[in-house]
Amino acid sequence: MFKAVSSPYLVPFDGKFSVQKASTLAKKRPADKECRKRLKKQVSAIDKRQRVLYASDKQAVLLVFQAMDAAGKDSTIRAVLTGVNPAAFQVHSFKRPSAEELDHDFLWRTSYRLPERGRIGIFNRSYYEEVLVVRVHPEYLKYQRLPEALTGKDIWKQRYESIRDDEKHLARNGYVIVKFWLNVSRDEQRNRFLSRLDEPRKNWKFSADDLKERDLWDNYMAAYEEVLKATSRPWAPWYAIPADNKPYMRMVVGDIVARTLKSLDLQYPRLDKESLSQFGKWREELKRQ
Repeated sequence: MFKAVSSPYLVPFDGKFSVQKASTLAKKRPADKECRKRLKKQVSAIDKRQRVLYASDKQAVLLVFQAMDAAGKDSTIRAVLTGVNPAAFQVHSFKRPSAEELDHDFLWRTSYRLPERGRIGIFNRSYYEEVLVVRVHPEYLKYQRLPEALTGKDIWKQRYESIRDDEKHLARNGYVIVKFWLNVSRDEQRNRFLSRLDEPRKNWKFSADDLKERDLWDNYMAAYEEVLKATSRPWAPWYAIPADNKPYMRMVVGDIVARTLKSLDLQYPRLDKESLSQFGKWREELKRQ
């Protein structure tokens, strides 16, 4: 199975991760201009490796993005994948579940949107909402109409177990799963919310619900800590990326994605000897046409 590439932001697999110790702003980082320059090279590398991923048609890559509002999920996905063949990846955003989705288990709505072999899939939010937002708002469980015996205090541990089992199953079947938590500080989130109010072109992004969720910041941080400790594994790692500086955040994500693709045993398909022996004949036929 795939194994996580190294990074100072790799969430350990021993359950000892601490949100309080996770940096939201790297102290030593390149200038913004240098970050953008490096990201451009990384995007080029991602594009090249993706072509081999598509041609080999044996593995699929799933990139999962989770974060508090205004952390920069959308812009990071756009920055890291701009320049990559748009036919090579699929982006799915998961918001409030529909009635049909609520009639299935909590992994269903994301499972049928998994990328095909040879493609890169991006989940902007994901099945992790079920142990983040729903944990902070347990009243949402009533809409899932679960049997009472399944809604006790162990439900979160059971969901962590289900997620771990599902991700391991996917890894055993050729999926490369890389998960990013964009770790923005509460102060920086406030500044970004204020910019949404101050700049007319960003007004549409702001919602009064953002303030209500912001009041629950500590609850969310506790939920994130439990999630990352319980579900970061070598075959499905979490990376806690400092998100207060967007150019640096995007560069780090781009670097991890590029090195992940490079770490895979990807090769263009090789034709058998019989097919290769026909090349001369086919070449002559093409010249005559």
